[in-house]
Amino acid sequence: MKKDSQFDRRKFVKYSSALVTSSFLMPNINFGKGTNPDDEIIGHGDFKYKVKKEWGNQDPAKYPVKDCHEMVQDKKGRLILLTNETKNNVMFYDRSGKILKTWGHDFPGAHGLTLHEEGGEEFLYITDHNRHQVYKTTLDGKILLTLDYPKETGMYESADQYKPTETAIGPNGDIYVADGYGKSFVIQYSAKGEYIRHFGGKGDANDQLKQAHGVCLDTRKKGKPELLVTSRAAQEFKRFSLDGKHLETIQTPGCWICRPVIKGKNLYFAVIVTKSWKEYDGHVLILDKNNKAISSPGGSKPTYVDGKLQSSSHIGQTFMNPHDVCIDQDENIFVPQWASEKTYPILLERV
Repeated sequence: MKKDSQFDRRKFVKYSSALVTSSFLMPNINFGKGTNPDDEIIGHGDFKYKVKKEWGNQDPAKYPVKDCHEMVQDKKGRLILLTNETKNNVMFYDRSGKILKTWGHDFPGAHGLTLHEEGGEEFLYITDHNRHQVYKTTLDGKILLTLDYPKETGMYESADQYKPTETAIGPNGDIYVADGYGKSFVIQYSAKGEYIRHFGGKGDANDQLKQAHGVCLDTRKKGKPELLVTSRAAQEFKRFSLDGKHLETIQTPGCWICRPVIKGKNLYFAVIVTKSWKEYDGHVLILDKNNKAISSPGGSKPTYVDGKLQSSSHIGQTFMNPHDVCIDQDENIFVPQWASEKTYPILLERV
């Protein structure tokens, strides 16, 4: 979609939303009855969204899910969901919410899903923290490469200590694996799966991490790709060079952020929790090209005091443990959720 037409569409939706809002100024005897949850508008500034909670719903007898961990979009526009339900680990949606196909029965700890194009063909990288492995597959599910636990590092006594949660693919095809539920190292491999180096690890030092839950390749700086790594338990993320040198730490107080997702010049996170793991108090966080928070759909408005981002909190009950975000060509956000009573992904339609 061309930029101008997309802008015009947003202006029309905003104008239509204003008309709907103004109607509440008139008496309405049905106000508060039969309220449609899809009418909810969340977000801040130019990043506001209409909530579509029913978007991904399916017949659980036919397409069951457990935890909906992550989602990506391929060149055909299909939304690809990863769940740890072994009846259908990988589910392909079209943008209307219809299931196109499913596959996968062997990933009980399916967690991380990365899409990467090589030579014009797209491939998936799947992490399984139960099986302590990482897999490269075709879009039809054929396994092409398996990475076992990184005994080459000298940091692991057994596979049980290694629980990978995410991957990122470098510009030369190198594979970076985040051991988010294990020892919080990031392990770098060649495209063929040959060990190169490891960095990070649990700790409080600048170049260490606390729950390296997510990693992504950041290409927003022209000619200078970097890695963004989530240090989720510390409520921050860190910038690293491609050879593992720490560059910067960026705090996100009050936000237990999941993997970083780049779309255009902006950075997106699912915030799985803000204050309590016993409540559904997560939201989404959006940062600009300078990594400054500009919107938190489902949460409080990002506020800075003396240049420091203030602690975040959720508003309402939009989400049930959001675990990832996938942003499509119209900048709508698809949100799969963890431990959410086997619910399906929801759609945030940008307005």
